[in-house]
Amino acid sequence: MTKQNVVVPEAMAISVAAVTNSSPLFPYPPPRSGCGSGGAGGVALKKKYLSQLELGGARMNAWVESMKASSPTHAKAAAALAAAPSVGVQDEHATWIMRHPSALNKFEQIISASKGKQIAMFLDYDGTLSPIVDDPDLAIMSDAMRDAVRNLARFFPTAIVSGRCRDKVYNFVRLAELYYAGSHGMDIKGPARGPRYMKAKAKAVFFQPAGEFLPMIHEVYKVLLEKTKSTPGAKVENNKFCVSVHYRCVDEKSWSGLAEQVKSVLKEYPKLRLTQGRKVLEIRPTIKWDKGKALEFLLESLGFADCNDVLPVYIGDDRTDEDAFKVLRDRGQGFGILVSKFPKETNASYSLQEPSEVMDFLLRLVEWKRLSLKARPSV
Repeated sequence: MTKQNVVVPEAMAISVAAVTNSSPLFPYPPPRSGCGSGGAGGVALKKKYLSQLELGGARMNAWVESMKASSPTHAKAAAALAAAPSVGVQDEHATWIMRHPSALNKFEQIISASKGKQIAMFLDYDGTLSPIVDDPDLAIMSDAMRDAVRNLARFFPTAIVSGRCRDKVYNFVRLAELYYAGSHGMDIKGPARGPRYMKAKAKAVFFQPAGEFLPMIHEVYKVLLEKTKSTPGAKVENNKFCVSVHYRCVDEKSWSGLAEQVKSVLKEYPKLRLTQGRKVLEIRPTIKWDKGKALEFLLESLGFADCNDVLPVYIGDDRTDEDAFKVLRDRGQGFGILVSKFPKETNASYSLQEPSEVMDFLLRLVEWKRLSLKARPSV
């Protein structure tokens, strides 16, 4: 089996490639104090061994810190912040809100930017349309949220862009009139009947850029399922074109061990890469495809490629949504809205605190559109 490096996207704060080199983190057996006829060689080998131990430990610590940083909203931290936020934390939050103001407070500003343009909506699922829960199988969206999204799709092209398997997220949402991009955009399908707001040059949508990886992903899923059995609380989820290893219910002391288990499996699969989300490690194909690419593909499929008369709005809460936020920022077109109660580095322009605020924003958008249509002079 091959031992090549795992490829990691530039967006990740921690490089995995260095960890998965052919030289092990902890060489075994350790070198003896002497080597051959001279003690100097033995000392040099011992120093090299100790250096490797320190480097391996530093890398693992960095991984654990990255895992913590990917989900800053610990219940204890949230409770402490609410109970007695420090002046420094308050200042940091105020500064962050100035840079990423509430989309609800700046609603008129967003609407003003949409003048003469078709708004197109792109929504993450977990943490955006549904609350984050311990068991990912129980991330059910409320009926009220479903009604809000249904009404949204009556007026605007609407897509769900999720790391989940497309079929799984469809079963959660159950709205046939939407576009669905599952597996971080690697499995895209549009509604059977095109909505009225689609342009004439729009295309029927079904796209799976990572089809050749399906057998490999399924194999890795089975290996990880067996490998992580020894870590209580770990849950491995097959999302068709990616595998998710959830550690939300894993004791923090076991995070480094779980990360090592995942990386040890990936050493054998150089065509797969490791990324992080909110308390989840995700294994994906190395192809240059992500939620940002999916966003661009969907805009093109809707007939809005290279158009100035479209305003894409992408709402998401996860690190993986940053790819889409960056696309919008780089295009200088549309807005990203980050769902978070806590300051985070982001390419989003605006923020919302939680799914309930997302629903409020969607409802306001629908109501604004209804009123604007009523106000139009009849032909």
